[in-house]
Amino acid sequence: MTIAVLTSGVALGVHVPGLLLARRLAEAGVRARVDVLERHLPEARRDLIPESKVAFHRDFRVALAGQRLARRNPAELAEDSVSALLAEWEDEQVDLLVVLSGFWLPAVRRYASARAGVRVHACHVDSTASPSFRSAGWTASAQERHEDVWLLEQNAGGVATTIPVSRAEPVPWSARNGRLLAHGGGWGMGTYRSDAADLTSEGFALDLVAYEWADVVRGDDRNRYFMIDPAWHPWHDDGFPPFGRVAADGRVDYRRREDHHDGFDLTREAIAVVSKPGGGTLMDSLSSATPVVLLKPFGEHEARNAQLWERLGFGISYPHWVAGGKSLAVLEGLHRNLLAARPRALSYPDRLAGLST
Repeated sequence: MTIAVLTSGVALGVHVPGLLLARRLAEAGVRARVDVLERHLPEARRDLIPESKVAFHRDFRVALAGQRLARRNPAELAEDSVSALLAEWEDEQVDLLVVLSGFWLPAVRRYASARAGVRVHACHVDSTASPSFRSAGWTASAQERHEDVWLLEQNAGGVATTIPVSRAEPVPWSARNGRLLAHGGGWGMGTYRSDAADLTSEGFALDLVAYEWADVVRGDDRNRYFMIDPAWHPWHDDGFPPFGRVAADGRVDYRRREDHHDGFDLTREAIAVVSKPGGGTLMDSLSSATPVVLLKPFGEHEARNAQLWERLGFGISYPHWVAGGKSLAVLEGLHRNLLAARPRALSYPDRLAGLST
């Protein structure tokens, strides 16, 4: 069995889980390839993405407006590129397509209808269908000829299925570094910067992910700054984002691991992540047993994610945490809930590996 894992580079919360799935499958001896949607966009449209990324980072209102626009105007892939890709799938005898971005669905339907025995998994990193699936006309009906896989589906033990970010056990609470990790997802969106400033003024030590040089406060001796290489984009290669700490002189030694994204190492050591509730962030939370202080969501799908994490006792909204006095004991309780739930979540890559035997 050959599996094609179909991601999108406009959202690291979709792309990184796809990379993780491919890594876990490779560890199990399953043949898998990663295909990034933006490699097959017309060049002129792909060239606009970095500009949008900066605009969305600087103003969350622009990001929300852009999300609504994308829902009405789904991505149209270049025909010659798609035809070549489908021929590659045919040559490699791809018989399972794992779709993490709904924008892939037209090409996937075309391939599946032309080749007998092809299976399609619509793999949702959020607790409800994201705008990319809705814009592509996704439905949950059996007529779709696909299987829906929900990585944030609730069961009696917490989350039913996940993609393990790492096989390492969570860092014990007593060994955590006492810092909060603040970020805005792959594109640095949301209110995390203003909330981080408030937390710093109240004595918290933070690790902050910067997305452009203006995010780095020079002379800030209390907080640590990290950065994803701004020149790198997911369609450049199939590696995890180059990531490094910003040194006092402003230089960054970008590195990247082979088995998971480097930012996860910060999540493992933190006492909480302060972030909007993206699906990738919640996957990191479960794997590391690190609670999330939930900021304003990016759309309805992230709002549903936040509701789930609060209901399961894995996270707390920023206003509620503030109203409760920013209690560290509350965070420790959420950590213990995650710790108990983590072993009950089934591994999606292990399930796929079982199908290949």
